[in-house]
Amino acid sequence: MHRRIPRLGFTTLVVVLPIAATFVLISNGDAQEAGKKQQPAKEAPATPAKKAEPAAPAPQVAMPEAETIVLLTRTTLLTLNDALHTGNYTVLRDMAAPSFRDANSAARLSATFGSLAAQGIDLTAVGILAPQLTDAPVLDQKNGMVRIKGYFPTRPMRTNFEVIYQAVGGHWRLFGLSVQPTVPPPVAAVAPAAADNPAEAQKKAAKK
Repeated sequence: MHRRIPRLGFTTLVVVLPIAATFVLISNGDAQEAGKKQQPAKEAPATPAKKAEPAAPAPQVAMPEAETIVLLTRTTLLTLNDALHTGNYTVLRDMAAPSFRDANSAARLSATFGSLAAQGIDLTAVGILAPQLTDAPVLDQKNGMVRIKGYFPTRPMRTNFEVIYQAVGGHWRLFGLSVQPTVPPPVAAVAPAAADNPAEAQKKAAKK
């Protein structure tokens, strides 16, 4: 009497290869073939890597001319003056460089310059005054920036400023701003045009 061999059910094995994370499926119908040596897969010919294109040189920035410096500083401080009086710092922020906008919200600018608004500082006269530079402008060729430091001879308070502009798309954009009103130094007394000369005094007395 032959012993009946139970029929094997269809079974699927899942093998996970390390690193490559490739899944290989083996069924019982292919069990005999599993022991055979697998033919090594032919490697696809490697595609030669393309040579990296040389980076385009950064455009060189030049020191802005004197007229440009006057225009930049006036525009910046007049825009700040509008913000101080209206409480809206959006325009000041929007005219700045992208990195300045990313670091400063309109609310943060309001908090930063809030003390100037509380003092009632009025920078309107900046529009008709020429800035007086206390230091020579500094050009940073590597980062495309220029630093300008000086003051506007406003009254009753002198407006000291330090501004940094960054070249963006061929235009100078606000990158940093510091404004500090201070009491101006006393003006030196001017000597009278006609000095007291005894000889001239005698001539004038003789003519009378």
